[in-house]
Amino acid sequence: MTADLPELAEGSFYYLDLSGGRFRSTIHAQGAWNAHEQHMAPASGLMADSLERHQPRSDMRMARISYEILGLIPGGEFRIEATILRPGKTIELLQAELVAGGRTAIRATAWRMVTSDTAPVAAIEDSPIPGPEDCKPYDGAAVWPGGFIRSLEMRVAEGHRPGAGKVWLRTGHPLTDKADSGDLARLTGLVDTANGIAARVPPGRDSYAFPNLDLQIHMYRRPEGEWLGLDNAVTFGRDGIGLTSTVLHDLQGPFGRAEQILTLRRT
Repeated sequence: MTADLPELAEGSFYYLDLSGGRFRSTIHAQGAWNAHEQHMAPASGLMADSLERHQPRSDMRMARISYEILGLIPGGEFRIEATILRPGKTIELLQAELVAGGRTAIRATAWRMVTSDTAPVAAIEDSPIPGPEDCKPYDGAAVWPGGFIRSLEMRVAEGHRPGAGKVWLRTGHPLTDKADSGDLARLTGLVDTANGIAARVPPGRDSYAFPNLDLQIHMYRRPEGEWLGLDNAVTFGRDGIGLTSTVLHDLQGPFGRAEQILTLRRT
């Protein structure tokens, strides 16, 4: 696919905040499949930030964010519109839309739930993974093109192979030039990379493309810090559909799961 390159903002951040819900992407938000598009990862982080800021309540947190990717995400200028679809005392459903080039490119819904003390019965079945200090540097840019992948520091655990792997990643770039986003938005803005950290086949010509159509994130704990760990498995079906499944970690341990449905296409 070819298209004119968009007008990008400049700076060591992913987005320039133009105020009023409007933003302009930088080269650091550039996607891997096409040079004129945004990567889903930072865009999803910015949408999570917008959802978190929308009529916030101290007694609630977001527990699930579901993103539908409705088409190519253009680079350059766009806006995000957040609303509450279902208000409530203990449970609310929020929505955010990323609108670019006159159409909605991503639609996200999020369940925001009231919190309470359930420490006496707290339990986690997901297994921990080796920390970033026990992993080796990993050059994701050697596998994937695009400004977003180049913006990441990545480390890989032993046993990494096509189809499954354990990878830690972080970024030194804030989501926006204001640099005022929280840990949830920062780490959510890295999750979509899960579909590329242990690709079953190499991307590029004479292979397959496998973009995801959605991103579903469930969080049984609020994530913290700057490192995101991905314990990842990729399944390709026989009829052109695949699935990337990931257990999400921060330095405290597992905090949730992510799923991405894939469309498999010959290149």
